[in-house]
Amino acid sequence: MQSSVFLKRTATVLGIAVLGGALLACAPRLDSRGNKPDPDRLAEIVPGEVSREEVSEILGSPSSVAVFDQETWFYISQRTETLAFLEPELKEREIIILRFDDKGILAAVETRSAEDGKDVLPVDRKTPTAGNEINFFEQIFGNLGRFNK
Repeated sequence: MQSSVFLKRTATVLGIAVLGGALLACAPRLDSRGNKPDPDRLAEIVPGEVSREEVSEILGSPSSVAVFDQETWFYISQRTETLAFLEPELKEREIIILRFDDKGILAAVETRSAEDGKDVLPVDRKTPTAGNEINFFEQIFGNLGRFNK
């Protein structure tokens, strides 16, 4: 009699533990990526008063620098949430854009978010190419007899 009560209690405890483990496995995972400057440190950056070197000391190096204009710096950060095996969901994206004048003094500070972005849909078509479509055997035997002696 006592062993059946013990077995029932053990099974109940194991069932609760397995259920709890399964629920914990489905907890969302938060990922923070990029370089998000501290708001207090960002407040120290005043356009017209700080140089490129001072910005680098205060905020650190930028996430990216504009390709064609080395006078524009980007600090990019984002936070996503992933639930189990599903696609990550974007929770927050912040882009801080710093523009410097030709003397290296900060000229402007802009902040952008995910709402400011635009969805770009790729065009699904093929670029036509000149030439012949050759099959497997033409690829294998196509060069036979083309050798110079």
